[in-house]
Amino acid sequence: MITVKKEGIILQKTTLGFEIDGVLNPAAIIYGDFIHIFYRAVAKGNYSSIGYCKMKSVSEIGERFDTPVIFPQFDYEIHGVEDPRIVKIDGLFYLTYTAYDGVNAFGALATSRDLVVWEKQGLITPLITYDEFSRLATIKGKINIKYRRYNEHEKAREIKGKKVFVWDKNVIFFPRRINKKLYFLHRIKPDIQIVSVTDLEQLTLEFWQNYLIHFEEHTVLTPKYKHEISYVGGGCPPIETDKGWLVIYHGVHDSINGYVYCACVALLDLENPQKEIARLPYPLFKPDQEWELKGEVNNVCFPTGAVIIDDTIYIYYGAADRQIAYATVSLSELLNELMLNTKEDEK
Repeated sequence: MITVKKEGIILQKTTLGFEIDGVLNPAAIIYGDFIHIFYRAVAKGNYSSIGYCKMKSVSEIGERFDTPVIFPQFDYEIHGVEDPRIVKIDGLFYLTYTAYDGVNAFGALATSRDLVVWEKQGLITPLITYDEFSRLATIKGKINIKYRRYNEHEKAREIKGKKVFVWDKNVIFFPRRINKKLYFLHRIKPDIQIVSVTDLEQLTLEFWQNYLIHFEEHTVLTPKYKHEISYVGGGCPPIETDKGWLVIYHGVHDSINGYVYCACVALLDLENPQKEIARLPYPLFKPDQEWELKGEVNNVCFPTGAVIIDDTIYIYYGAADRQIAYATVSLSELLNELMLNTKEDEK
């Protein structure tokens, strides 16, 4: 088994109003001489915004803003902007986040040239009801019954005066174009899906309707092992290696104490990331420290940001939805372990 070292907590909540109830689920990127962290900050009433800090090193804070850098401005995100991820493509920073209106959760995007001025691009996932999703996704045949369990919302069509849509979260871009196309992961429970477009203007209603008709063809990772059997979702942005795209994601399983969130790893093909090459049959790491076992949501390790320095991957994650910790693992050792668990080996 691969050795992962949990290094401990690096970021905690403060008495500032926008982050008084917790900090969690950070995006991380190296730019210039610093690691830049964009994290979910939670105010009273579970209202979220995105805070920022600049790191002197992988664990030492150099500067931390006392106000959020991205906050709710539109109706579709009025209750929170959550769980950011960040990549840089063609000189432009893409920061994706979950937009929450108090009833629905969608994937949204903000872009920047300098990590200072951000321009919101709006929602990039579809606004679609479960009935419409089910009608389109089953045109070519049956789909996993769990889609109904996780997305039907007890057949509610309206909650708090808002129309109810399928939740589509964990939007994460690949950090470069692949065959001239932008690729991103997203998640409609219980699986992880993938999208490819030449430019974001293609993400029209017609695009998504056609996408859903061929829904099964766009599924890239499904629950497979016991530690992820309930559902999976995107984690850190994919890391390019000579073996393939290294994808650190979260896997969830149910227990007598509720859901348990673990960090998991898979490897996708470099030129065709729709193709899974390998997957660890056990969690990369799971909740076993006090700060992971007890919090706003117990039993949670939620990886969302990673940077590589030399042969070490530094993984930043939300711990029990209350604070931010990080763990380290050898990139070369992890790839070697993955190559012992390829899909070919399963045959």
